[in-house]
Amino acid sequence: MTLLLLEALAALLIFVFIVWWTMFSGRNKGELPADAEQDKAQPQVQQPVPAAKASQDKPEADTAPRA
Repeated sequence: MTLLLLEALAALLIFVFIVWWTMFSGRNKGELPADAEQDKAQPQVQQPVPAAKASQDKPEADTAPRA
């Protein structure tokens, strides 16, 4: 009977250790603040480049006439 209780205690300790490990072994400073999580959840939308600026960014070789 004592052996069964020791086994149950060992299983409980292992279970508690696994739960503790999964909960607290992540980031050094804990979880991110709530506003940082929301920023990560929303994808960053790139602003469109105006046509005048886009034409200035093209290399010279692209503007040469093709034969």
